[in-house]
Amino acid sequence: MLEKITKVDNVRDENFKFSIVIPTWNNMGYLKLLINSINKNSHFKHQIVVLVNEGIDGTVDWLKTQDNIDYIHSQDNIGICYGLNICRSLIKTDYFMYANDDMYFLPNWDIEIDREITNIGHNEFMLSVTMIEPFDTSNPCVLVKNFGDSIENFDEEGLLNGFRDLIKEDWSGSMWPPNIMHIDLWDIVGGMSVEYSPGMYSDPDLSKKLWDVGVRYFKGVGASKVYHFGSKSTKRVKRNIGSDTFVNKWGITGNIFVNNFLNRGKRFQGNLENPRLGFNLKIKNKIKRVLKSL
Repeated sequence: MLEKITKVDNVRDENFKFSIVIPTWNNMGYLKLLINSINKNSHFKHQIVVLVNEGIDGTVDWLKTQDNIDYIHSQDNIGICYGLNICRSLIKTDYFMYANDDMYFLPNWDIEIDREITNIGHNEFMLSVTMIEPFDTSNPCVLVKNFGDSIENFDEEGLLNGFRDLIKEDWSGSMWPPNIMHIDLWDIVGGMSVEYSPGMYSDPDLSKKLWDVGVRYFKGVGASKVYHFGSKSTKRVKRNIGSDTFVNKWGITGNIFVNNFLNRGKRFQGNLENPRLGFNLKIKNKIKRVLKSL
């Protein structure tokens, strides 16, 4: 694997606020739009690190012309688990942020995240930016408003004029990208778990690892927003059966963890507490554990 991976460390700057790691897989148009939104709509200056899987669409050639972006190029698609872990070596700030390439960062997103980190006053947290998506997928953590589901029909002007009217209170259950944590937390849990490669269920697994080292502050910041076109890469990849891996590894289902431990999508009320699982839920969990192990 390593002989097919190239690391390009371009940037020398000590004034970055966050390091934003962006995995991409032959998705150059969306990647350019995302990076442009970060540069245009951020208050602070941030390090951008791109993980290029394959890059046969011209992504690598384009990045070679960008001296303000660090990147890793893998000739094969190594997925997000291996990919995010190897990007760790390029991080130049105290904060590791992971974002998908099919997103568009909105003005003041970083002011709100920085304000939240200051108010927390310690490093044991995971925060998420709130996504706006074009279609309702019954995700309680998401705002729904259609400003386009592709680059071709993207209403950037309408989004920039209208996103402030979309109100979301702070929510519990930070897990999905864009998410951010202190680099010390990333290191102590060892980053992403490669047994989930190429990546399905690696997000709740990372939150579970943080939970097990004592993190109880999992917050989605309602005032910090991105637009999400919707799984432009994951729809093309052959998916691992992450739910099986999760229950075999942790002894509980992913749904129980995100809903009963992280309180996904509920109003944020501070540090989470260890849940008390009812008898019926315990029985249901045991049955699923047995079935998944067969």
